Amino acid sequence: MDSDLRHAVVVALGELGRSDDWRDRADAGYGLAGFAELPEASELLMGLVLDPGDTFVTRRTTEALLRRSDLTGLTIVASALAVANDHHADYIHTAVVDVFSIFSVDLDEALRLCEVMAGDSDDRVVLGARRLRESLAEIDPVLRPC
Repeated sequence: MDSDLRHAVVVALGELGRSDDWRDRADAGYGLAGFAELPEASELLMGLVLDPGDTFVTRRTTEALLRRSDLTGLTIVASALAVANDHHADYIHTAVVDVFSIFSVDLDEALRLCEVMAGDSDDRVVLGARRLRESLAEIDPVLRPC
């Protein structure tokens, strides 16, 4: 793995994420989600989940983070959800429903990861995990294992 190249990609996507154009910011959030494990990407992603200019950026970035189906992506979403205003929280909730309403195994894994986050040392993550878990608990997925 070429860490210098990965860092350069995060820097470039970070620049795109500061664009005045909402489409650029949405694309940056989508792309940065693949690098969420890098500390410099997680800060940028938090800003894009809580984008003050357009909630499409919020939704697209949140969906990309949730589709990672890992602790890193869910932790960033939970942290943002803990401090989100009602408007942003609605769009985060919509992304949660969109991502986890199809396969029950994906929903079950997200609920398990919320339990892991409940023990985090960061109060913001704990609060966000609780809110995320509440959103997940409302979902009745379409497909379940046989």
